[in-house]
Amino acid sequence: MKLLTWLLSHQLKISKIKQKTGGFTLIELLVGLLLAFLVITPLMGFMISIMENDRKEQAKVNTEQDLKAALDYMARDLQQAVYIYDADGIAAIRNQLPKSDNKTRFFPVLVFWKRQYIAGGLAVKSGNTTVGNDDTFVYSLVAYYLIKDGDSTWSSAARIGRFQISNGYGSTTSDIDSTRDPGFKLFSLQDEGSLKTKMNRWVKNSSESYTQDILPLVDYIDQTTTDTTNNPAPSCPTGQQMLPQYTGSGDAVATNDVKSRGFYVCVDSTNTVVEVNLRGNALARIQNSNIDFNKNLSTTAYFPEAKIRVRGIGYLFTQ
Repeated sequence: MKLLTWLLSHQLKISKIKQKTGGFTLIELLVGLLLAFLVITPLMGFMISIMENDRKEQAKVNTEQDLKAALDYMARDLQQAVYIYDADGIAAIRNQLPKSDNKTRFFPVLVFWKRQYIAGGLAVKSGNTTVGNDDTFVYSLVAYYLIKDGDSTWSSAARIGRFQISNGYGSTTSDIDSTRDPGFKLFSLQDEGSLKTKMNRWVKNSSESYTQDILPLVDYIDQTTTDTTNNPAPSCPTGQQMLPQYTGSGDAVATNDVKSRGFYVCVDSTNTVVEVNLRGNALARIQNSNIDFNKNLSTTAYFPEAKIRVRGIGYLFTQ
């Protein structure tokens, strides 16, 4: 019994010694936590910075891809253009286009007539029997708008929308009327004057209202309004007219929210040539405020620019 008592007493003494020498004091724990904080905090900041830069770079890449896709789409459209309106033309027909009552938020930057291909649009008949279909084309009026209307469905930047109305097609007047877009009226080349004068006299079908919407083409277009310092208005080569115009007065001049160089064109109506210029806003993809070009001069890389020059087919006879 004495031996057992001695063994238990000895074991308790050893246990107390281990408890005293094998743990950490409160001060030691606090010092360890402080050292860990001093080491981890800079690393966390570094990691957050890397993640934020990666997010911006991805937004930039996506914006560049969107600009390229939009320009490719416009180029295919413009390759079939038979007439492109310059600034004089926009001023002449602006009230005939949609959203003419909201000119401070919707600006028709690029407006032109094109040949619209219609696959199988004409019925081929033998007597009174339809034996097949043949392809044809009709004339269409196309307008690309710069839009900054504050619609919460879209970003805080601007966007580009596309509007189109087309003539009808078919072998009879009834077929043509049933396939014609409401509000469409073909231009007239029978009046006196130059081709430009004739095209600038175009008016819509006044007895009908448009039913087509301005459909979105691309979002995240730079909405920063132009100024004379950090974001000056652009210019076009001699012999070409710029749209929108940024000075003066009239329907060809952009005002208020659409006075931006995010989407502008240089037009040579005589040769059916246009240069389309776009500037995106990648920052608008990841934040809703502080997205103006003027406030981010050190990060202009996040406002990528792209342009394309296109010549239409221009097949129109003035007589």
